[in-house]
Amino acid sequence: MGKSLLDKVWDAHKVRTLPSGKDQVFIGLHLIHEVTSPQAFAMIREKGWKVMYPQNTFATVDHIVPTQNQARPFADPLAEEMMQALEKNTKEFGIKMFDFATKKQGIVHVIGPEMGLTKPGMTIACGDSHTSTHGAFGSLAFGIGTTQIRDLLATQTLALSKPKLRRISITEKLGKGVFAKDVILAIIRKLGVNGGIGHCYEYGGAVLDGMTMEERLTICNMSIEGGARIGYVNPDKTTFEYLKGRELSPKGKEFDNATTWWSSMASDANARYNDKVEMDGSKIEPMVTWGINPGQSVGVGENLPNPESLPVNDRETASEAYEHMSLKPGQPIRGTEINVAFIGSCTNSRISDLREAAKVAQGRQVAKGVRAFVVPGSQQVDLAARKEGLDKIFTEAGFDWRNAGCSMCLAMNPDKLKGREISASSSNRNFKGRQGSATGRTLLMSPAMVAAAAINGKVTDVRELMK
Repeated sequence: MGKSLLDKVWDAHKVRTLPSGKDQVFIGLHLIHEVTSPQAFAMIREKGWKVMYPQNTFATVDHIVPTQNQARPFADPLAEEMMQALEKNTKEFGIKMFDFATKKQGIVHVIGPEMGLTKPGMTIACGDSHTSTHGAFGSLAFGIGTTQIRDLLATQTLALSKPKLRRISITEKLGKGVFAKDVILAIIRKLGVNGGIGHCYEYGGAVLDGMTMEERLTICNMSIEGGARIGYVNPDKTTFEYLKGRELSPKGKEFDNATTWWSSMASDANARYNDKVEMDGSKIEPMVTWGINPGQSVGVGENLPNPESLPVNDRETASEAYEHMSLKPGQPIRGTEINVAFIGSCTNSRISDLREAAKVAQGRQVAKGVRAFVVPGSQQVDLAARKEGLDKIFTEAGFDWRNAGCSMCLAMNPDKLKGREISASSSNRNFKGRQGSATGRTLLMSPAMVAAAAINGKVTDVRELMK
């Protein structure tokens, strides 16, 4: 049998097998932000340790930063405290930080790829569960906790158990108005939010082969929502073309040599998998979540399921979701009224996401009573969007254009739902309280679908508004 990318990258970075049975694995790239790193640095200081390879760690600020007034000090004292702590820690330990002044600040999972930090064949870790995003380049990327951040800073290694490998192939071709967000929601709906526990997901098939890098980033981003800590796409010409010319990508002959090695990391044709799943991409329609986890979704043309029709283990959660969301089994998701429309997050805040949403918003107006806003994933995305005039398209339609940050994805900043507001969101989690209100409600969908909902004030099939 041949080897998978999981096998090859794991073996290339394995230092040794520990007495516990776990492997000590070298981590090539460590990304940090302001929320999960302060305690780790405090632990380092207490022990009198140094950061072993500061050149392998890069920092940015994203979770707590306000997206409107970013003047310092921040209005929120805790946010300012976290910001100052990261500034102090990175300066003291010699770590490169992408702050506002660099014009390269942004969501950690957006700036890694756009800067050329994220590359095929790497091991990548960050104190954030959506680190799986970076697997789109053919890397093994995963989220870690604060204690692991400490270990990584001190040793550049982690103790890890190698996961099983599931191959997920999406065949045929996506229909009009169906995007990467719809594909990953359909996958999670099929396999469940716990389906990937203990597994790494390898995504492939005709649909993935034809996707852009930004679409693949969206797919891999939500691997964790399906229970898989790691998800990746094998590197190919699309990957290499994206990386070529990036600020921190190899240059000239080094780039040519790198692509040869990157190509060798892709899974062999006869690689071994623990499990294989195949889905017909042509049958996927625009998706919308109706419940309190990303696995509770339906196609925009479907009615909500009866709990009795669901697997036994999902029925109690479904009943809880209906109560929280004030929705009923059998009713159509289409037509559900919204109060807020949010386009952003590490899942869907890249330039291609904004372009698709702008196509829907152009020449139209946000419905009366809907609070709609767009938050670019980075300062570079913001700049690119402004050059294309996307900001004007949105603002003329009634959307609020914000500065880069995580924003309402997790509401650790001023962008929050109020009371029982219901949000059409391009983010990744619809958990209770996730968007800032314990009683708030979230409907996950693609950026284009969010734009359509904002225009009509209710869940709408975006295909009806596409020219």
